[in-house]
Amino acid sequence: MTAAETTRVRRHRMADPGGYIGGLDGLRALAVASVVIYHITPGALPGGFLGVDVFFVVSGFLITTLLLREVRKTKKIDFIGFWRRRARRLVPALVFLVIIVVPIAGIINRDLLVGIGRQVLGALTFSSNWLEIANGSSYFDQTSPLLFKNFWSLAVEEQFYLVWPPLFLLVIMLVRSWRVRVGMAVGLALLSAVLMGVMADPENLTRVYYGTDTHLFGLALGIALAFSWAPASGTWLAGRWSAWSQVAGLAALGGLLLLMATLDDQSLFTYRGGILLASLLTLTIIAAMIAPASPIARAAENPIFHWIGTRSYALYLWHWPVLVMVGLLAPAAPGSTAFWIRSAVAVLLTGIICEFSYRVIETPIRTNGFRATLAAASSRVSTRQPRYLAIVAAAAIMLVGTGAAVALAPEKSSVQLEIEENEERFETTPADPTPQPSEGADSPEPDASAAPTESSPQGFAMPGGEDITAIGDSLIVTSADGLEVEFPGLNFIAKSNRQWHEAPALVEAGLRDGTIRRAVILDFGTNAGIPDPQIVRDTIDLLGPDRMIVLVTIYGQSTFIESANETIRDIAADYPNVAVADWHAAISAQPHLLQADQTHPDIGGMYLFAETVRTAFETLAS
Repeated sequence: MTAAETTRVRRHRMADPGGYIGGLDGLRALAVASVVIYHITPGALPGGFLGVDVFFVVSGFLITTLLLREVRKTKKIDFIGFWRRRARRLVPALVFLVIIVVPIAGIINRDLLVGIGRQVLGALTFSSNWLEIANGSSYFDQTSPLLFKNFWSLAVEEQFYLVWPPLFLLVIMLVRSWRVRVGMAVGLALLSAVLMGVMADPENLTRVYYGTDTHLFGLALGIALAFSWAPASGTWLAGRWSAWSQVAGLAALGGLLLLMATLDDQSLFTYRGGILLASLLTLTIIAAMIAPASPIARAAENPIFHWIGTRSYALYLWHWPVLVMVGLLAPAAPGSTAFWIRSAVAVLLTGIICEFSYRVIETPIRTNGFRATLAAASSRVSTRQPRYLAIVAAAAIMLVGTGAAVALAPEKSSVQLEIEENEERFETTPADPTPQPSEGADSPEPDASAAPTESSPQGFAMPGGEDITAIGDSLIVTSADGLEVEFPGLNFIAKSNRQWHEAPALVEAGLRDGTIRRAVILDFGTNAGIPDPQIVRDTIDLLGPDRMIVLVTIYGQSTFIESANETIRDIAADYPNVAVADWHAAISAQPHLLQADQTHPDIGGMYLFAETVRTAFETLAS
């Protein structure tokens, strides 16, 4: 520490005065609200995931400030005490959630238990992010109903809580200048941000999003601000910042809200500066809030924001598992009245659970500690009052249920099993080469002459199964049985996780070996939408104007659904030999025909899928 920090001197008005830091609860409220909205309906707030980065900056700033205050007061760091306080804050609510959610989820749908052993291990050891990276999981894949996928950020923060205190002590012992300390923190932030940008892979964005190394910059920026606020004599915060802080804070808040409303979780810009920018804006807001008598801090301390902020940890924990389970109990198409009612019920239920958790579990343990709380609970149970015995019995049942659910969890979901079975069947029964349509249609190279013209043939004959080839991703795979009933004898070029950029090569290969017939179903986009509409046009041009082509709209809650379906309809309108099978509209009217992932059809859904395709072919044959 510097001399000013270790002696009793008059502290500058812009230096840390100690005590409660106003405004942070309001910032936490904004963070958790944005994440909840993003998880309910990504299209309404595409950048809502930035709420996690707000949490990171707040955590880096607050934890470092608390450590600085401890050194200033006691001239040392009580590591055991620090980690004990973190455990009291984090562990009780987490354990409570796990033993309640896991057995209930197993009762609702066993598919929710796939990978639950790994998820529980990650939750209880705060290693979720690295375990999910190793497993190849995706945060942005809306078709994967992982119960605890939101726990990745808790893991990053807990790893920070574990590693930072001893490093902090080393820094303040070896580095006396606040400027150097701030520079080190900023340098760490830039290094992490550069790693995220360089390592960002459009095919696997989860690695840089989940990685502690690539997503450390928000925490590091919070550290830098804490180091700037600590010296008694004042730092850059004591200059012109005090005069302009509120204007800058409001501008930063506006910028952060704009990013939340527009940033795309699939855009490379997000990972090559977008998230860093959001973190810098959050830093600016906090710097404005710590100014003396800050109007922004006062506004952020209103009762509603204070309630949400003080319960933000439990709200963040519970909202996603509740949304997943309520979604399975009450299927509803995104945007429908039933969907909004269901979402409101899920949010209300989350709030009730979190209030119970905050009052009955979190606060007593955080205030009194584990031992005293357990001793008090044991004393009450010893009185043999019925309500206390009932609580113990319920806890025991949930613990046993959690253990049983983990032990008996299926290795693969019913969707995955169906996909694997059908893909194996496609591979073992290759399609026979079929005669090609009129000359020019089987050219493997795109040809401008194949583009639609007024003379393009219309009035095709309605195809039978022996005339149809289905090309696409897991939607085709899981709908195979329904398609085969509706169109006996059709053939498949389909595999899960395929995307539109793979379509031209698949069509070229099919044209060369003669396995693509005169009528074609094209269904891609479930995993990534349509990043480049020209690829769809190139695929249609490869197939030529003499084939009947059905483009299938996609369904789900990803941010790209609406734009992808609009693109499909616009492209189909330009080709007289192309029709749209509006799967999105069909399944939106009957969402109960979807499997647990709320994306792939169940038995009834696969027949609806086939009927939707038949209707599209009929429009071409009319």
